[in-house]
Parts: sequence; C-alpha cells; structure tokens
Amino acid sequence: MNNQVLLDAGVVSRCRRRVHLEHDPAMRDAAQAPPDPAGEQRKADAEAHRRSIADEMAALLGADWTWIPNGPELRGTDREYATERAMAAGARYIWGAQLPRDVDNGRRGGIHLLVRTDSGYVPVLVVRHKVSDPGSGARTSPLHTPTPAAGRVDPTRKVRPQPRDQLRLAHARRLLEASGHADPEHPVGGVVGLDGDVVVWHDLEAPTWPGGRTALAEYDARFADRLAVASAAASGGRPLAEPSRIVECRTCPWWTTCKADLLATRDVSLVVRGEEGATLRAAGIRTVDDLAALDPRAGDLVPPAGMPLSDAVGLAKAWLADLAVVRRVEDVRVPRADVEVDVDMESFGDAGAYLWGALLSGADVGEAPGYRAFATWEPLPTDDEARSFAEFWQWLTVVRLRARARGLSFRAYCYNELAENRWLLSSARRFAGKPGIPSQERVQAFIDSDAWFDLFGSVRDYFLCSHGKGLKTIAPVAGFSWRDAEASGENSMRWYRDAVGMDGSGPDDVQRRRLLEYNEDDVRATMTLRRWMSSPAVREIPYVGDL
Repeated sequence: MNNQVLLDAGVVSRCRRRVHLEHDPAMRDAAQAPPDPAGEQRKADAEAHRRSIADEMAALLGADWTWIPNGPELRGTDREYATERAMAAGARYIWGAQLPRDVDNGRRGGIHLLVRTDSGYVPVLVVRHKVSDPGSGARTSPLHTPTPAAGRVDPTRKVRPQPRDQLRLAHARRLLEASGHADPEHPVGGVVGLDGDVVVWHDLEAPTWPGGRTALAEYDARFADRLAVASAAASGGRPLAEPSRIVECRTCPWWTTCKADLLATRDVSLVVRGEEGATLRAAGIRTVDDLAALDPRAGDLVPPAGMPLSDAVGLAKAWLADLAVVRRVEDVRVPRADVEVDVDMESFGDAGAYLWGALLSGADVGEAPGYRAFATWEPLPTDDEARSFAEFWQWLTVVRLRARARGLSFRAYCYNELAENRWLLSSARRFAGKPGIPSQERVQAFIDSDAWFDLFGSVRDYFLCSHGKGLKTIAPVAGFSWRDAEASGENSMRWYRDAVGMDGSGPDDVQRRRLLEYNEDDVRATMTLRRWMSSPAVREIPYVGDL
C-alpha cells in the first residue's frame, strides 16, 4: 500500500503518543517545549564524535571512501539519489548515506556508514556511548578493515546491550532490502562506539532479545505498531495511542500537552508509570481516585508490575492530599556511625569521573571535618583522573583506618550507589597499577561492606514519594536547599564543558567554583537527609496508614 506517512528509525524507541502527536494535523500549530539545552549539547557532541571517526576512517581507507554531501542546500531526495548512485557503482565505503525511501512500507532514513561485502551492503552506526565492556565474546573488526569478514571474536570485549542501536541497524537493514542492496548472506550491522577503535558487529537474526526474539523481529513488531499509530493520526482516524506518563515525558517537547490531558482526566499514570498504569487501566482503574479507593487487602486485583498494590494506593492517596512524601512505615531508621563521610561523584557522560566530593563529620580522627574535593580539571578522558581518584581513595582509607585505631565505628554514605559504584570499580580497573590506585577486589570489598551505605535504599523502603525519589526532590522535605537555583545533573554537564574549556575557549574558573559548590551541596543534602531521617522530626511526615 502507499502510506501517507514515512517514519525514520527513531519511532521504534519513541513513545506511541508522541508518534501520534507528531502526525496529527490538528496538532501542527500546538505549542511545544523548547529544545532541552543539555539534549542539544549531547547531539552536538555526538555529531562531533561522528565527524572525528569519519575523518579517521577516511584517512585509513583512502580511495575506497565515498562521502555523500550533506548541507542545507541539499534536499533529502538529492542525497538519496547520490547514495543510490554510489551503491549502484559498487562504492566500498559510503559515509553519510541517505537510503532510498521505502514508500510501500512507510520507511525512510539514513545510516552513518554503508560497507560493501561480496553480496551487498551492511549498515554501520557511529555513536557516542560505550558499545562493549571488558570481557570476551564480542565480534569486532578494526577501523582500517571495517567489514564483517574481518570480524573476529574479541578476547577482551563483550557486547554491551544497546537495544536502540540494534533497532536502528534493523531499520537500515529493511531499507537496504527494499532497495535491493542488502547483503542477503549477512544480516548484520556494526557499531563504532565512544572508544572509537573497533566496529562491534551485531547479528540481527540472533535470538538475543527477551523470549528468544531477534532484533529484526522486535523491530518489525514495533515499527508496524508505530506505523499504525502515525497513519491513524494522519488520517484523522481513532487515536491508537492515549497519553500516559513515562520516563520519556521529562524531556519530551509534547509533555505540556499530555500533562494537561492527564490532569484533566486525573489519569492513574500521574502516580504510577509505564506498564504499571497500563495494568491498572486494563483492570478498570483509570483515575487516581479509582486507585485511592481500592482496598489492597481485598486480593481481587492483580498488583501492577514494579510495586506492591498497597504502595500504589498509598501514592494515590498522597497525590490527592497534595503530599510529596508520606511514610510507608511507622518507624524510620538509618544506621549511623561515630565517624561519617558523605560522598558524591561527578562524571561527564562515559568519559570519566572528574570530581569526588566528601564531607567528613562526627568524632575526631585527626582530619579536619568538613567538605573536601578531589578533582581533575584536565578535559576528560585524561590520565590525571587516576591521580584525583587515588587521592580520594587514599584519604577515605586513612579516615577509616584512623577510626578503627581509635575504636570508633565508620560509615560512608551516598545517594543512589549505582553511579558511585560504577566509577569506583571502573577507576580501579582502568587505572590499575598507577600510584595509589586500589585493586578491584579492595573496592568491591568496600562496596559490599557495612561501611558503604546507600541512602536511596532507605528512602525507597521508608517513604512513598508522589513526585519522585531524586535527591533534589526529597532533600527539601528535610529542610535542605541548593545554593544554585539551576542545580541539576544535566546543567552540571554544561558547566563542566566551560570549566575545562572543552569548546575551545579557555577554562572558566567561575564554572569550576560552581561545580564545586554544586557537589558540596549534594553531599550536604545527603547528610541533612540522613540526620533528619534519624531524628524525631521525621514523624511529622504523615504515615500512609493514617491517610
């Protein structure tokens, strides 16, 4: 059939309602949120990374490299024609390909690199995130021979699951098939990641997805669904996707539109998210009021995925009472120690951790109490990161040993340990053998010990938070406020770029001080929160059983 919509690869990872709104003629002039500055910066960084990889590969591959022109003066059809001509001529490597659109199946799109094999072409993405981890089993080939035939099982890397990458490769594969240029013998696609040193190959017909599905099968199902949603919207038919609050809403340009709709209907997804909301709606629980009226002890409703039904009901009651936080339990307890250290780490994407902040309090161990920062201001990635991490680890170790020598208990706290643990272990692995760097075993032993405590776990166990459990949301309930009105993880990325002069300007000392204050406030927020949770004041927070 001849569809009136043509969709690119992004739709298969996009919210269904957003796909509807993007293709609904009635929404053409609707107000949208301005682009998120942090998101725009990530796009610019990704483009700079792709250009760097393209320049490197062009130099390595010489006359075999073909550029498809890309400029404001060129229409998409011009680039499609140029790509088609290059493939017809048998070009070995085609950069910036705009594949011929597949009008019959509603598909359009491009791919960063096309690689010719003996039987056709395979797609390659260039992305600015990690695509492999230490381990073994990934199939890789070097940049100077970026072909599936040159791929070998890599004894030093294992594939890092990146579903979106595989779905984008599947989209390109289907476009190549429609134009008659796909390699029929090798249904594979490659990815060059942040490290930029090899191509990691994915078998798109391997049963690596949940339920034994393949990437191509997963893509086909998702694309057919999004095509139906978009076609219904474009033709004015019955909407196939209704608004529902999910994680993507935080940065979606259509959130204002959807939020108004959700508030108007008091939709249940305002307090539970994603599949949890879908499960409840399927059971006839469509509004927050419906959910709040349930008796979770009745046992006549299947609990939503991801949380006990009693918690979902409690969140609904808190939302109706306009309470950001309520207690799940009567008594709140946080383990304390004689000597306490609050820790917060700042990283720049996958490039590294440039700052470890620590706040020492409690009994005297011969170290000045208060905040201290262990930072590198050399642009990441840099070996100077090893120095700053080693200094942090050595200081923390000295405090622990001195506490033990004085017969004092010790505990270090963070908020949501996933990030800190990742960079603790990663730093030990990447900088092994450098002065002051602990072994991975020592770091893991610390993480597993009672000396390391994740306060986020206590918040999750003891409170229901109707507006989220992030530190910026929960710490103000304990009476803490950040000095910087723009304090956020996303904004800190922009501040870091200026602080190290990443965009070609000189390093900005003002932004460095801003980052240090931001980090100090984060550790002080953690300290304030745990002290509040250990005090009688926490009982001023309503108990969910009393609502």
